[in-house]
Amino acid sequence: MKTKSKILLLMLCAVALVAASVLGTLAYLTSTDEVVNTFTVGKVQIKLDEAKANPDGTLVANAGRVKANSYKLLPGHTYNKDPMVTVLEGSESSYIKMTVTFTKAAELDAIFAPTGANMTSIFNGYDSNNWTAKGNTEDTEKNTRTYEFWYKEAVAAPTADVALDALFDSITVPGTITGDQLKTIENMTITVNAYAIQADGFTDAADAWDNF
Repeated sequence: MKTKSKILLLMLCAVALVAASVLGTLAYLTSTDEVVNTFTVGKVQIKLDEAKANPDGTLVANAGRVKANSYKLLPGHTYNKDPMVTVLEGSESSYIKMTVTFTKAAELDAIFAPTGANMTSIFNGYDSNNWTAKGNTEDTEKNTRTYEFWYKEAVAAPTADVALDALFDSITVPGTITGDQLKTIENMTITVNAYAIQADGFTDAADAWDNF
């Protein structure tokens, strides 16, 4: 009886050793994966230019667009001037605004006394459906007045260059201005600037420009 018990015990031990040996060779089923986040830098890019004009305001034939023009002012005369913003390919969605700064602000006010000068009145082709006038600011130290305009909506990220509507297409010197008055604004400049800011992250244009 004892012999049978020993044999049974030895057999159980052998089975246990075999089981331990087999289980010891098993590996857990596993799997791994990875997500790699690559961040590139976005950009907002615009271009501002206007048609090339002669001093009398007529367009120069077959000329490219330029960054500046010079004019000889005459009462009642119209001069081609069409400042245009182009949002460049690859730019992010953005809000656009333009400013138009006149020097000789005090002299202009004297000419248009007693109400003063509203220089947006000389713009031709301004379309309020495309641009919204946001008022003007003065710098008395520099003797300038700056008018601000916002484009009607955010410009979606373009896959090709997108030329926006020109702010205006020409300016006309009022016929009521005399030659002597024109002399007081000799060398006056009209400077147009364009600005762009990303649309993402802002609730609207006002929010964006408040943070510009």
